[in-house]
Amino acid sequence: MATTSAAIKKIFAALPHIKKVGTKHLWFDFDEEADVLYISLERPQRATDTDILEDGIFLRLRDKKVVGITVTNISKKFKN
Repeated sequence: MATTSAAIKKIFAALPHIKKVGTKHLWFDFDEEADVLYISLERPQRATDTDILEDGIFLRLRDKKVVGITVTNISKKFKN
């Protein structure tokens, strides 16, 4: 229960940042084995192009519109 409570607190702490994104829906998929977080700004779909922002962060584009973000090595980037 303590783990769940801590996770809920972390989610609530992130809500103000998530709200600033300005999209109505967000989808999060975490591949624990690959340590990759996929964030979709629209229903998960195939991107037609990818821009590399910085080490391990990729913008997924469909016709120049950002439809998702992929973050690799997420555990190392967001240590407690």
